[in-house]
Amino acid sequence: MADRPLVPADQVISEITIKALILGAVLSAVLAAANAYIGLLVGLTVSASIPAAATSMGLLRLFRRSTILENNMVQTSASAGESLAAGIIFTLPALVMMGAWSGYHWGTMTLIGLLGGVLGVAFTIPLRRALIVETELAFPEGVATAQVLKTGGIQTDRDHPEYRPSDEAKRGFRVLLAAAGLGGLIKLLESGIGLLAGGVAATKSWLGGSWLFTGNITLSPALLGVGYIVGLNVAVLVFIGGVIGTLIGVPVNWLINSDELMQLAGVSGDMANWSAQDWENLAGTSWQQCRRIGVGAMMVGGVWSLITLAKPLIAGVKASLHAHRQAKAGEVALRTEQDMPIPYVSLLVLLSAIPLYFIFLHALDGFPGRFWIAAIMSGLMLVLGFVFASVAGYMAGLVGSSNNPISGVTIATVIVSALILLQLMGNEGIAGKLGPIAVMYLAGMICSAAAIAGDNMQDLKCGHILGATPWRQQVFQIIGVVAAAGAIPFVLSILDQGYGIGRVSPLNPEATPLSAPQASLMRDLSTGIFGAGIEWNYIFIGFALAVALILLDEYQKRRGASFRFPVLAVAVGVYLPLGLSIPIFLGGLLAHWQQKKRGTHEAEGRGLLLASGLITGEALMGVIVAVLAVSAPGKVPYLGDFALAPWLGLAGFALCFWYLAKKS
Repeated sequence: MADRPLVPADQVISEITIKALILGAVLSAVLAAANAYIGLLVGLTVSASIPAAATSMGLLRLFRRSTILENNMVQTSASAGESLAAGIIFTLPALVMMGAWSGYHWGTMTLIGLLGGVLGVAFTIPLRRALIVETELAFPEGVATAQVLKTGGIQTDRDHPEYRPSDEAKRGFRVLLAAAGLGGLIKLLESGIGLLAGGVAATKSWLGGSWLFTGNITLSPALLGVGYIVGLNVAVLVFIGGVIGTLIGVPVNWLINSDELMQLAGVSGDMANWSAQDWENLAGTSWQQCRRIGVGAMMVGGVWSLITLAKPLIAGVKASLHAHRQAKAGEVALRTEQDMPIPYVSLLVLLSAIPLYFIFLHALDGFPGRFWIAAIMSGLMLVLGFVFASVAGYMAGLVGSSNNPISGVTIATVIVSALILLQLMGNEGIAGKLGPIAVMYLAGMICSAAAIAGDNMQDLKCGHILGATPWRQQVFQIIGVVAAAGAIPFVLSILDQGYGIGRVSPLNPEATPLSAPQASLMRDLSTGIFGAGIEWNYIFIGFALAVALILLDEYQKRRGASFRFPVLAVAVGVYLPLGLSIPIFLGGLLAHWQQKKRGTHEAEGRGLLLASGLITGEALMGVIVAVLAVSAPGKVPYLGDFALAPWLGLAGFALCFWYLAKKS
């Protein structure tokens, strides 16, 4: 790469220190908890690199000797927690939803996350040179994080003064902290006290009951922040998906299939005597069917993303192998080009086959041919894991970690592995029960590997700009994986008891469950392929929608247009309730307006910190409120059905919108 790194290769400053190790591990666990909540709520996750960088800058400033490369190591470790959370929440809750697990098993979940995450790091080490040094990929979050660290890391002082955290670090930390406080306060007033409503909904029947309208808005500061971070393009597409699934799909489905919907919803008799609850049940039943359109669109979108990446991925692997041959020929690499040695990486991958085998053996306990099936599944993990981790690493460079279609990778994993296992095991008797379980174990590890692979490449891009030592970053990425893998099962257990994940909470049935859209989809696909049945009519409509979006996106690409139509963004919008997409749309609209008004660099810098703060504050308070709900069942929220809660909820959301607009 032509640009010279901030810290030259021949200069050595502190990178690995005790305080960086501890701070990176702690922030990894905290950001994993926050991203688990927001991902289960809306099905979208955002890169934690920038808030992690700002937080570590503020905290490292308290120490007399701290460097920009230490700061980079902390954010590398911390952002791994966010990524691993995505890999786990998109898959493993399906095991609880399908009844395979009674709750969230700490040991099994930790091992799945740990194996997937570590392999995600290992699989992308050979790709670093090809994708970061020799290929002109954007890696947007990596570049943005480097800019944040460079802005906050320059001041006059002794001992390499130009690389120490400055007063700018303190100001960025305060911005993040203030926004987190506001997001946390709104969540406390909503879920903890009940003073604010979490959403407003309406269902109406028009034209003598022949037209059914349903719509809602979720009053969440975190979703506003998500929209601001992902930008207008993705926010608009998610909203379009919501319109297709709810505002168009629900009434049209009612118009065509009213008799079937009445039977499914348990509503019969004279329409004139139906209550408001009856209409809501019908609208909900209609939406549950229409959201399967999103399943079909995700399936096609996932396959398409793999097809489009085949050629550049092969070229990247060839470039990495060429670089390794050069190193073996005796060329000494600069400090800024030193990865973990390939023999050690290969040994790590081979040794991982042992725990992989035993975890699949555990999943298939009771099946007569489990010993050889477990061996096949272990091989599948290593092969598919490398392919999909490579795809995720390339996509991170192309569109960024926040827009990385990890769901598409996981969908492809579930379909391929389920079809293979169906042929090997059949679906009779215990095979029909254990097959989907083994599929979800594999999906959990591959999704974790893919999520970590994308994050690892973003962090290595940031380190490349700053002049970090790659092998040290790779070590810190693994430290972040270890910390998050141990924390996430506790967080999911608390959230499931406090709110319910994809189901009504066993301890707090009055709470609104977290939707966990990806995990619900993975459950439906795996159990459906093994014989529970998939309703294909709506999925076929999703196939057609995806093909239309692909053609439209290719047309925009040929025109050189900046506004594109990635299938998975629309598909997620169809699958989610409309109310979740509205605040995301408003956040994307606000980001676009601020960029036009203040310039892209200024709006992104401060705005990303504010948006990240709103997300982190609401998410962490959501976990705290869940703990309170579990500790005092039936007493949270304190006010229960407060009459003014909807109006105050709207006011609270408007306050957050104004705050983000004013301060960004």
